[in-house]
Amino acid sequence: MKKKLIPGFILAIIFTVASLNNAKAQAQQKELIVGDAMPAFSLTDQNGKAFNSADYVGKNFLVIYFYPKDESMVCTKEACQFRDSFNDFTKAGAKVIGINGGTVASHKSFADHYKLPFTLLSDPDNKVYHKFGVKDKMFMTGRETFVIDLHGKVVFAYTAMMQGKKHADDALAFIKAHNK
Repeated sequence: MKKKLIPGFILAIIFTVASLNNAKAQAQQKELIVGDAMPAFSLTDQNGKAFNSADYVGKNFLVIYFYPKDESMVCTKEACQFRDSFNDFTKAGAKVIGINGGTVASHKSFADHYKLPFTLLSDPDNKVYHKFGVKDKMFMTGRETFVIDLHGKVVFAYTAMMQGKKHADDALAFIKAHNK
């Protein structure tokens, strides 16, 4: 019986230490808030092309949404809501960008499967996640949406892990209200 308890006990200690280290790292991570400048970044999109955020500042509002995983239930609902509202975002002068740690190939498959007309960026080491201060939730990368204005400043931020559809709805409502 002790043989079974010792490995379980060791696993519990390892898990606890890893959780504390993750919590400590996240506590040190600066969370972006309204008024902060968007951190510059470069990533690869679902078509294998380089995307440099600096190329878009001043041209469009940027709606940057971070999501945990391609093809998961809430993430798919969120992506499809951005897709269904895509023309409204475009008319309002906004460019929609989804980011997660998935591969370029995964993003391509996801975009093709759901006919997503916007940019999906691969952040394999979660460097951009960390630059934006997106916190992990429930052992997954977080779900947050930011609206960046023409000056490169965060003007809207929204966090809700289980309400993917609301990210697109609230970001669009904000842009429409402040784009008059």
